[in-house]
Amino acid sequence: MRTTKSVIALAPLLVLGLIAGCSSPAPESEPAETDAATEAPLYDQLPDAIKQAGVIKIAGDTHPPYRTIEESGEITGIDPDLQAALSEQLGVPFEIITSSGLDAMLTGMLSGRYDAFNGPVRTTPEREAEFDAVVWMTTRTSYVFLDERADELDDPEALCGSRVAGVTGSVTESQLVRYNEWCEAEGLDPAEFIGLEDSNATFLAVNSDRADYAGTTQSAAIDLQASDPDRYGYLIQSDEQGAGIDQLALFMPKGNGLAEPMLAAFEAIFENGEYERVMSEWGIEDAAVEAPVLNPMTSE
Repeated sequence: MRTTKSVIALAPLLVLGLIAGCSSPAPESEPAETDAATEAPLYDQLPDAIKQAGVIKIAGDTHPPYRTIEESGEITGIDPDLQAALSEQLGVPFEIITSSGLDAMLTGMLSGRYDAFNGPVRTTPEREAEFDAVVWMTTRTSYVFLDERADELDDPEALCGSRVAGVTGSVTESQLVRYNEWCEAEGLDPAEFIGLEDSNATFLAVNSDRADYAGTTQSAAIDLQASDPDRYGYLIQSDEQGAGIDQLALFMPKGNGLAEPMLAAFEAIFENGEYERVMSEWGIEDAAVEAPVLNPMTSE
């Protein structure tokens, strides 16, 4: 299993600096001059606008292990590794443009600033009304807590009545609504949701006792614990607590011409083993799907 040192395991001042740096979109940098690989299998399927730009601009916030901003400024993680595999099929590179807040990234796609966004965010009928979604993995919501508080927090009932930090508009927010239904059925108080801009902010809320738990994806919880095993523990929301398994997708604005070639690129990396390699390398095989699917919530 591959892990990357999560920024939240660094010194508090560095964490605060990174969060402040991600509070607003970073200036767009000029993409590196690279010749498009016109001989790539799916290059001819790309829309003319992408061919002319020579790059796919993709929004991204700080969300280890999907995307981690290293001290050097390099972005590492599942997302860059997956993009490299997709780029081999499409013939153009991806450029990650850092942003913060789900709403900002979704509206940024609609305005044409970004060509795509890879979450992690679940697909819904409402989102598929505005965006094309290629589902490529699943997740269960996990709730991270400080290991020093394990005696009081390492119990599903302990989450009821607690303070849970999560990214506003994320799958965590909707999953906690279901968890609270279970709490109330058990005669327990519902948890309070504290909506924040990104994952770093949610973990910092736990570190500073602003929240008892940070709600996040299962893969992020695994990566965080592996990066600092003596500091954090986590609970995984069960089916009994309303978890289900949410489908996570790469989103593109409808009409930008990327949906079909992107689906074909995912199908290709499933077939050639690159998808399995990336999922295995990051230790998230249990979140894999059998095949990518386009717009599963709205397709007939």
